[in-house]
Amino acid sequence: MAEIKIPAQVRAEFGKGAARRIRRANQVPAVVYGHGSEPVHITLPGHDLMMALKTPNVLLSVDIEGRDELVIPKAVQRDALKGFLEHVDLLVVKRGETVTVEVPVQTEGDLAPGGNLLEHTLTALPVEAEATHIPEAVTVSIAGLEAGASVLAKDVVLPAGVALAVDADAVVLHVVAGSTEAAPAEGAEA
Repeated sequence: MAEIKIPAQVRAEFGKGAARRIRRANQVPAVVYGHGSEPVHITLPGHDLMMALKTPNVLLSVDIEGRDELVIPKAVQRDALKGFLEHVDLLVVKRGETVTVEVPVQTEGDLAPGGNLLEHTLTALPVEAEATHIPEAVTVSIAGLEAGASVLAKDVVLPAGVALAVDADAVVLHVVAGSTEAAPAEGAEA
């Protein structure tokens, strides 16, 4: 995964009014914390951050007053209606450090014929990986799975250097039989 460089400005104003002024200027208020250091309140360019956050678990190199901090997003707050970024918490990470993150689960292949349905019990799989080598997603083959079949966390093939951070017997995907109930005939009483 490539690092995305984003310039930051340290902010001295806090509170609702200051945050609104920052957002009006197409910026996003954020906090950088971790590794026992004091939290640093910063402002990030809104569009650049929004584009970077389209990649899950993105690794950001934030330039804070001339020094680069390697961070990953810990919490992202969005406006409930419009979806724009309101605030971001960024966690400082070091190269070689292992972090626990949730990686999206993707599927490939087709279920066995017969109107079966796929139920995603876990849409994201908790894993431990080196901060600079976090996979973007894990892919699970569902080819030919019949009703009643399950894919457990231990069955998911993980990239090298990535370990499960969830119970190995946790159900990730489950195949259920489609509804075979016939619709009532026209004119018939229900």
